[in-house]
Amino acid sequence: MTQSDVLIVGSGAAGLTAALNLADRFTVTVLAKGALNEGSTAWAQGGIAAVLEPGDTFEHHVEDTMVAGAGLNDRAIVEFVVERAPAAIARLRALGVPFAEEGGALHLTREGGHSHRRIVHVADATGWAVQEALQRAAEAHPNITLVPDQVAIDLATSRHEERYSGAGNVWGVYAIDRRTGAVEVHTARATILATGGAGRTYLFSTAPRGATGDGIAMAWRAGARVANMEFMQFHPTCLYHLEVKNFLITEAVRGEGGHLINPTTGRRFMPWYDDRLELAPRDVVARAIDAEIKRYGLDFVHLDISHMPADFVRAHFPNIHEKLLGLGIDMTTQPIPVVPAQHYTCGGIVVDRDGRTDLPGLYAAGECTQSGLHGANRLASNSLLECFVFGEAAAQHIAQHWDALPPPPAVRAWDESRVTDSDEEVVIKQNWTEIRRFMWNYVGIVRTTKRLERAQHRIDLLRSEVEDYYGHFRVTPDLIELRNLLQVAELIVRSALHRHESRGLHYTLDWPDTLDAPADTVLVPRA
Repeated sequence: MTQSDVLIVGSGAAGLTAALNLADRFTVTVLAKGALNEGSTAWAQGGIAAVLEPGDTFEHHVEDTMVAGAGLNDRAIVEFVVERAPAAIARLRALGVPFAEEGGALHLTREGGHSHRRIVHVADATGWAVQEALQRAAEAHPNITLVPDQVAIDLATSRHEERYSGAGNVWGVYAIDRRTGAVEVHTARATILATGGAGRTYLFSTAPRGATGDGIAMAWRAGARVANMEFMQFHPTCLYHLEVKNFLITEAVRGEGGHLINPTTGRRFMPWYDDRLELAPRDVVARAIDAEIKRYGLDFVHLDISHMPADFVRAHFPNIHEKLLGLGIDMTTQPIPVVPAQHYTCGGIVVDRDGRTDLPGLYAAGECTQSGLHGANRLASNSLLECFVFGEAAAQHIAQHWDALPPPPAVRAWDESRVTDSDEEVVIKQNWTEIRRFMWNYVGIVRTTKRLERAQHRIDLLRSEVEDYYGHFRVTPDLIELRNLLQVAELIVRSALHRHESRGLHYTLDWPDTLDAPADTVLVPRA
């Protein structure tokens, strides 16, 4: 058992931002599921949206976010985040993030859905640079303990107290150490979930291997509300390659002049779908690509920026250029084959402006949450921004209300006496593959009620099997992830069945119209 003042689950932008804002006063433990830099933050290519260009305004950024979110955003939250973006960029620069500059000023690019150039970036590897800077600062702070290879199983709540209080507090998490296989309980006065999204619920995703919706599933099981899980963002341009399944081609390629081409006709097709062409919001572009693929029987479409000067392409996208060259594609002279892939989870744990969940002592920040920022579709490059703003907000609320947070009581150790090792690991892998495949086929870019019901039926069949495994065999990281994947899949399908309209990322052929009165889909756990 380990104890600290604050426990943070997740070592990406949201988690490390919170840790750095807390560590001058409190002891902080940060648990990482694998290596410290394996989360989604390090994978982010595009950049961070902030109003820095002359002529741009907070109101413009707010309106762009609201338009992309199809009116489902919480305007007060959007304003809260947008107004804090420039300060977040300044803090990152102070930490040493080497943002691209031009003529002595920050170089700003433009992405789909934005009315101005406002994307601050480090070439095409912004997330990696941000992760390195935050991690370097966290490693140097004496009050921050970073613990890799800790796979969280469930939240430790009042139900796990040695003397049950019935208060409903969250006291930390149970986690399995990948290196030893032992389950430990980590306790704290306050716990922050910064566990990322649920991209690996789908067969094709740009998310890292560990994006299995762990925080969302754990919070739901503990009694927290979850909202808007039907809004799964599909990035329009993931590399289509037989060997490389999840390499993202950043939005900025289109922002800097890239064209989407139908390889059969040889023509741009976005003029047929939206006046904003390749710079339309992601849901629009993803559905357009999906329609072209289905209409012409294609495996992919082309993203072509070869009409731009080769030096320009290499300078702006050095990492993508190098990666593609290694795969036999020269983006300075050839088009890039791309397909849509799941990219971002816009719904999640319901939080307020301070990152608080429904459960005392539990906070959340980043992709695992539904804060009200993204609405029905996330605007490009607002994701890292949300991590910085809500990571700081949660830290500030914890610090300001520290005296109201009770110290954790004695919590029971993990009971290993009733379980044995399983020799059926192949079943876990099979079930994982089945979930991802039927979610891709039935709960993807275009949905119908019948497809959703088929997915729900398969979830029901798998639930008893997974529960039997969890109840009778020793937990393993793969089993934990399978359990969470199934839980998140159920939440996505339930939310999608509940929404009788098409809005943003949720498009159903049975309810193609958008209702006049937007409302969140809020799921409440049974008591």
